[in-house]
Amino acid sequence: MTALICGSFAYDRIMVYPGRFREDILPDKIHILNVCFVVPDIQHEFGGSGGNIIYNMKLLDMDCLPMGTVGIDFDEYGKWLDINGVDQRHLRVINDTYTAQCFITTDLDNNQITTFQVGAMAHSHENKVSMAEGVSIGIVAPDGREGMLQHARQFAEAGIPFIFDPGQNVTVLSGDELLNSFEHATWLVFNDYEWQLVEDKTGLTTATVQDLVDTLIITRGESGSTVYTRGKHIDIPTATAEQLVDPTGCGDAYRAGLLYGVVHGMDWDTTGRIASLMGKVKIEVRGTQNHRFTRQEFMDLFKLHFGYSFQ
Repeated sequence: MTALICGSFAYDRIMVYPGRFREDILPDKIHILNVCFVVPDIQHEFGGSGGNIIYNMKLLDMDCLPMGTVGIDFDEYGKWLDINGVDQRHLRVINDTYTAQCFITTDLDNNQITTFQVGAMAHSHENKVSMAEGVSIGIVAPDGREGMLQHARQFAEAGIPFIFDPGQNVTVLSGDELLNSFEHATWLVFNDYEWQLVEDKTGLTTATVQDLVDTLIITRGESGSTVYTRGKHIDIPTATAEQLVDPTGCGDAYRAGLLYGVVHGMDWDTTGRIASLMGKVKIEVRGTQNHRFTRQEFMDLFKLHFGYSFQ
């Protein structure tokens, strides 16, 4: 079963602030915010939601295709994808712009401030789901605004079940646009902050959204995640990390785990735990595409954390 991953590709510029944002932001002065977070170093990484999900799916030995728009500076990233065996036939180079760039600053509490330069990602709507053959499942991950809306509609028109996961880009979609996309989707994934924005924009709740989609998954960081499906909810525990190094890209690793479970017909208890373990593996390594494991290592780690094995 081939999965089509519609999402962004970006160069990440990751910085760690050796303090806590809450200690330097004055709540009563937030309306005139003017603050500088001095960081000792910067890390250059390959990223973007589409790229990160694909990387994690390849670690899980899944059949997948990325679809995205990149810029004239993509050669370095493209070589990295070649090394990792990623099929790039549906990555379109936009010749008059640069690949998107993401500037991420993380504090000691793992809070993040992100600035995203859109670049070639703004052209994501120029790709069509129909361009990819033999696709059985998909995901609409954070991407250009029009691309996310059009790809959701195109998956539905093609009769392909898909996850709708606009992530941090939920802010650029209106309530009506979210509702229309939900009507097309099979599964939804949001973190708890993003879901609060969705509720505010649409008036939906975790109960009423189940009239539109099969399943809603809400991630809650160190508190685990919850699967809302068929009138019930399933609490998924975290796989405790040995060290919290870098949360950047953990959500994308989690989503790759979800796709693995769905593709292999697993129940939500196991699917959610696979996703949780993927996040755990990622958070222990700096950067979004630097963690590695073999299938056997992952299986052993799963049994260690959750007490049983999956096939």
